Amino acid sequence: MVSHDIIVVGAGLAGMRAAIEAAKNGGNVAIVSKVHPVRSHSVAAQGGINAALASNDSWETHAFDTVKGSDYLGDQGAIEIMCKEAPDDIFELDSMGCLFSRDEAGNISQRPFGGADFPRTCYAADRTGHALLHTLYEQLMRQGIAIYEEWFVVFLSVEDGICRGMIAMDIHTGKLHRLHSKAVILCTGGYGRVYKNSTNALINTGDGMGLALQSGAQLMDMEFVQFHPTTLKSTGILISEGARGEGAYLVNSKGERFMKRYAPKAMELASRDVVSRAEQQEIEDGSGVDGCVFLDLRHLGESLIDERLPQIRQLSIDFEGIDLVKDIVPIKPGAHYSMGGIKTDVRGATNIKGLYAAGECACVSVHGANRLGGNSLLDTIVFGRRAGYAASQYAKETTLAEFPENALRDTAQGIAVIINRANGEKTADLRDELAYVMSRYVGVFRDKNRLDTALAEIMKLKARYENISVEDKGDIFNTELISALELGHLMTIAECIVLSAINRRESRGAHYRLDFLLRDDANWLKHTLLSKDGDGIKLSYKEVAITKYKPMERNY
Repeated sequence: MVSHDIIVVGAGLAGMRAAIEAAKNGGNVAIVSKVHPVRSHSVAAQGGINAALASNDSWETHAFDTVKGSDYLGDQGAIEIMCKEAPDDIFELDSMGCLFSRDEAGNISQRPFGGADFPRTCYAADRTGHALLHTLYEQLMRQGIAIYEEWFVVFLSVEDGICRGMIAMDIHTGKLHRLHSKAVILCTGGYGRVYKNSTNALINTGDGMGLALQSGAQLMDMEFVQFHPTTLKSTGILISEGARGEGAYLVNSKGERFMKRYAPKAMELASRDVVSRAEQQEIEDGSGVDGCVFLDLRHLGESLIDERLPQIRQLSIDFEGIDLVKDIVPIKPGAHYSMGGIKTDVRGATNIKGLYAAGECACVSVHGANRLGGNSLLDTIVFGRRAGYAASQYAKETTLAEFPENALRDTAQGIAVIINRANGEKTADLRDELAYVMSRYVGVFRDKNRLDTALAEIMKLKARYENISVEDKGDIFNTELISALELGHLMTIAECIVLSAINRRESRGAHYRLDFLLRDDANWLKHTLLSKDGDGIKLSYKEVAITKYKPMERNY
């Protein structure tokens, strides 16, 4: 059995930042990641990271934009912390060596992003996540933090309301190991692969959320799924909001900039939920082409595109066969980000002692019902740092609790059942069917009939999952087994999304009900909480924390 003070699960930006902060504060820290750290999905983030750096900008304006963008469901105390601490975190990243793009005066460049009244998005061309992730990886090496790479967490050990570590599989050998710790920080990212069309990597299967729920932690606001307005037609690969920040247009089949009808002031730089709905409406009204609208960057010119948006030009060439310098690009909304996740406080603490979470898998509720572009990377850095610090202080004040005696045996038996089962259900079939159900019935537009249908289909798929099997019976790099275990988390996440969406009888942010078109502050200005209840899931509600920004009509 291996022991550490703190184990971070996930090696994206939130996980790396949490581990670095915990190590700086004296903790014996390890990271467990199912992929090599620089293959974490944070590396795919393109557009930028928000902070009020300019003398004529302020953290208060940033906070108001974030509250408004959240459709007033974000907890305002947490938002104020994030926006207030953002500049110092950016300057710290800069001092670590992150290669931010610069303006003519040598300052960090900032571009406009949707839903913001000021150009406060810092960027490194259109490879911001790549630049940040490699910068933090260097800091991991500098701190000498242990990394269990290509290990998959199968079970969180929680007994008497205290987290005691985990059981993880070394994918290289197939062996299960007990990892004993005083604290665990979940930083496992989102669940985008629950949808068919998604910007997310194949690894984004909601593992941390599934593990947390199974262990007794609460999830929050799972009905709020962000659909990014600009994903490539054929693959769902992201085309950064930075493209629209630099001045790209959205056009329909008639060549019309249709956003003037939906957001006459902000146009293409309205918040993401507004733009995605506008696109979907154009497509459903017959003003699209083959289920798409178009992104037009031709007027920006080759020089600007190659300086500030080189990656999306290459992606368009490689995956659509279109050079966006010369032609318009077919795009459509795609599942992108989870506003919901593991419920935490502003220190990353959950309702389980010693269990913390940060990043996209967590919900401190700075994003509410809709996230602004540029705030996700900021969330990972600010709250990753805060969770790392809080876990390090907790570890100093506590002793290592005993690891449950039978946990390893019980976990091994559960996996053996899957390995030894003959002629069961195939993971790929169930995963495809689940993604189809979610994309068809739980998309940009929702209503009771669609959601009820989705729930019924998900419950059938969950029943079939009980008979899951794998053809690969070996130990070494059994990725089919890993996929089968990931599918269990995806099934859980899908059920949580749909149950929450059925019960929220209003439209707010990314959750848009065709049968309840209006936002209803009188009845629904509250968070959805989900917890495990036997074999089922129980819903409850919690008030939104409002400080100074009273809910008002949201328009762009």
